[in-house]
Amino acid sequence: MKKIILLLSATVVLFSCSKVGKDEYLISGTATGIENGKTLVLETQDEKGMGLVAKDTVKVENGKFEMKGKITEPAFYFIQLEGAQSKIPLILENGELTVVINKDSIQKSKVSGTYNNDEYVTFNEEITKVQKKLMDFQTKNTQLMNTAQQSKDTAVINGLMKEFSKIQQEVGEASKAKYLTYAESHPKSFITALIIQGMLNDPSTDVKKAEALYNGLEESLKNTKPGKAIKVKLTEIKTPSVGVTPPPAPAAAN
Repeated sequence: MKKIILLLSATVVLFSCSKVGKDEYLISGTATGIENGKTLVLETQDEKGMGLVAKDTVKVENGKFEMKGKITEPAFYFIQLEGAQSKIPLILENGELTVVINKDSIQKSKVSGTYNNDEYVTFNEEITKVQKKLMDFQTKNTQLMNTAQQSKDTAVINGLMKEFSKIQQEVGEASKAKYLTYAESHPKSFITALIIQGMLNDPSTDVKKAEALYNGLEESLKNTKPGKAIKVKLTEIKTPSVGVTPPPAPAAAN
């Protein structure tokens, strides 16, 4: 009996430690080396996808910051540090997120603490490996291309473009394969919903495969904006366009 009471007490303590309730998020940020008063803006795309709108604005205090609010479904957001040239991407969702800002290289800032953000970090690491060959080629040949363009050396320019195009195609195919593999094995991930949505914007996509992936999604993901957009797109694809004359029926056999 004592053991049961102790177990129940531990459970109560465990759940009471959570700083967020249903549909709430808490971002606890570390901004070491960034002066007090610097502004941080949490922003996302507007409804039309034409620009960014601010959801919250806070200031750095003693190398730290905190943002708290409501979010009913996962969505991509960014944190913009005042004066920084790039933004910190994250998936805003119910839960406690930790953001560690790298003041010297914003791209190396780290976001963790929730399932989808941890998945996003791992997924990006895998995609970076796939695309490394292309990035290495660009790094190695940027100066050579600039010199060739200045001297109008078409032979060098055409040679570099041909090689770049070949590597680009290889990396593109490898990336598609990586996206598909991830989507097949992660039905609970918000990233999977985004992958399926992207697939349906590609005319070469196997629609049946995309539909099967959608059907395998966790129900909560089907109710997100990307999930609803996928359903609408699948319906559009499977519904004959208005005004299109159906093919004639085959003639009856005598």
